[in-house]
Amino acid sequence: MMKPVQNIKLTLESTIRQALKIIDSGGMQIAIVVDQDDRLIGTLTDGDIRRGLLKNLTLDDPIESIVFTAPTVAHLGDSKEEILKKALAKKLRQIPIVDQDHRVIEVKDIEELVRPHRKSNKVVLMVGGLGSRLRPLTETTPKPMLKVGNKPILQTIVEKFAEYGFVDIIMCVNYKSHVIQDYFGDGSAFGVTIEYILEEQRMGTAGALSLLSSVPEEPFFVMNGDLLTNVNFEHLLEYHTSQNALATMCVREYDFQVPYGVVNVEGSRILSIVEKPVHKFFVSAGIYMLSPDVLKLIPKNAFYDMPTLFDALIAQKKTAVSFPLREYWLDIGRMEEYERANNEYHEFF
Repeated sequence: MMKPVQNIKLTLESTIRQALKIIDSGGMQIAIVVDQDDRLIGTLTDGDIRRGLLKNLTLDDPIESIVFTAPTVAHLGDSKEEILKKALAKKLRQIPIVDQDHRVIEVKDIEELVRPHRKSNKVVLMVGGLGSRLRPLTETTPKPMLKVGNKPILQTIVEKFAEYGFVDIIMCVNYKSHVIQDYFGDGSAFGVTIEYILEEQRMGTAGALSLLSSVPEEPFFVMNGDLLTNVNFEHLLEYHTSQNALATMCVREYDFQVPYGVVNVEGSRILSIVEKPVHKFFVSAGIYMLSPDVLKLIPKNAFYDMPTLFDALIAQKKTAVSFPLREYWLDIGRMEEYERANNEYHEFF
């Protein structure tokens, strides 16, 4: 569950009395101190306040002198294991999660991390692809069922979602769907529940969402079934919610180096020469978080891709945001990527 961070924020000018009220009523036993740009300055606990009062501060004094300005933080995109390691090393009960601008997205309760609870957000996995670039491996086996690390790619995906408490899974199947259904069944053997939707025709990465038996009541995940990633799915959900977004796309930085010297010209005049420049782009990582209202934009029984859906949202000036991935991510679309996945699996999973 996402913690209401706005309710526990203070500034350096806030009084000790205000801090006590926030700590006592917030249920988190911690307050977050931010600057005028909402960036994290430090934290404040009941212990910090008590030490201040022992130094003869009054309840109406500002908190500036008692703020702990070197708090341990985790970053948006850190895995659950990384967060636990940081928190347990410092014996913390809570740890702030900050984005790339050092703004607090949430405060993570460590007890919840140790004992994750079941979450109701649905997970839609697109697993109907032909996998033609991986033939002959996919002649008898659908691509998501190819083994990496001695288990199907799709099993690793299911287990990673379950690790974060997301256990309500929908699989959109097509090519050799019986192989997937025979292996996973109702999902109970993997600690999840699985519903299957059969695409009788190719519908694209968004079109199959028009086949959902019921409209989700909460934001839901959509993910391609041929990916390996250590993304923190809780952070993705919390980021999506904190941005008030209708749609969030996970993006990965992709670098491309021009193998020649690039000549910039104006007419016939040479302005500059840049030797083998590197161009950086963000590319879609095939993982999305969507709010239920987005489904109204998807046509029934028609081919419709995610880029088309995002184009429609942008055209309507709806909030569509990006979530940059920093953790391990690999799209297994070609034979060299499949081989790389098998070589790297045990290092990252």
